[in-house]
Amino acid sequence: MRSRTLGKTRLQLTELGFGAGAIGGLYREVAREDAFATMETAWSDGLRYFDTAPFYGFGLSERRVGDFLRDKPREEFVLSTKVGKLLHPVPRSEVPDHGFVNPLSFDVAYDYSYDGIMRSFEFSLARLGLNQIDILYVHDLEVPTLGLEGYQHHFDTFMRGGRKALEELKSSGAIKAYGLGVNDVTVCLDVLTQAPLDVILLAGRYTLLDRAAESQLLALCEKAGTSLVIGGVFNSGILATGAISGAHFNYEPATPDVVARVNAMERIAKEAGASLAAAALKFPFRHPAVVSVLIGTAKPSSLSRNVELLDVHIDDAVWPKLDAQAIR
Repeated sequence: MRSRTLGKTRLQLTELGFGAGAIGGLYREVAREDAFATMETAWSDGLRYFDTAPFYGFGLSERRVGDFLRDKPREEFVLSTKVGKLLHPVPRSEVPDHGFVNPLSFDVAYDYSYDGIMRSFEFSLARLGLNQIDILYVHDLEVPTLGLEGYQHHFDTFMRGGRKALEELKSSGAIKAYGLGVNDVTVCLDVLTQAPLDVILLAGRYTLLDRAAESQLLALCEKAGTSLVIGGVFNSGILATGAISGAHFNYEPATPDVVARVNAMERIAKEAGASLAAAALKFPFRHPAVVSVLIGTAKPSSLSRNVELLDVHIDDAVWPKLDAQAIR
């Protein structure tokens, strides 16, 4: 699989990466053997970039990813995880519901401070059972997750102390790159106008359907030399399945406007001899700042199917027609 250079670093990320949220039990319980079968399929299909987070299954995803990668040649893969959410043990009856089925017995506390990020990094190394993490993303530092008041508080904390921790980790060689892992464009602009970032993992905001990143962020990333890793490329599934009954967009039932746009996109793709899912997967690579797209699944068959989409040819003349249906 082709690789692209991340920002101004020497890291090479495969064009498709493995997003390990699903194997942490997101929305359904995933057996350990199924998680490993999916990661083994990813490896066999050429994926060499793996992304996880403490939040995914409250430590379960990191443990599984670390167990899988531990016997792989270290120079052959790139590993990222996230900081900003510290785990602390709680009784099983007090484990919060964040969409993970049968997670480990922990709760989550937001902490974007210098000490919080250093502790998160060390805890992740222990859960992974590995002695090196390549990329750290600051997780969910955004208004939709924290609320306006919470965002302002945590943003100030991060800019005063947390960013210093990341810079020290990078300068010492403990990590090779850092950035944001978010679902919102605003914080990306807020940070980049004040400080450099190697990379932004942006979920759902630069897709075939949702172009929130287009107006300002893409140009800013190009100017700053900041790379983009794209998550949520199917916008909660509607760009993979089409606007079927019960389809969701951004974790909510699709509105009539969204359904109409997706139906139009599907017709355009079909007339061009391609599927809607193929167009959605290939779309982000049209911009030079994008280095990788994450595929998040706990099913080997789904992963291989998505890998095959990368080789589907879509004529350049088709993209403007699809662009006309996008949400801006």
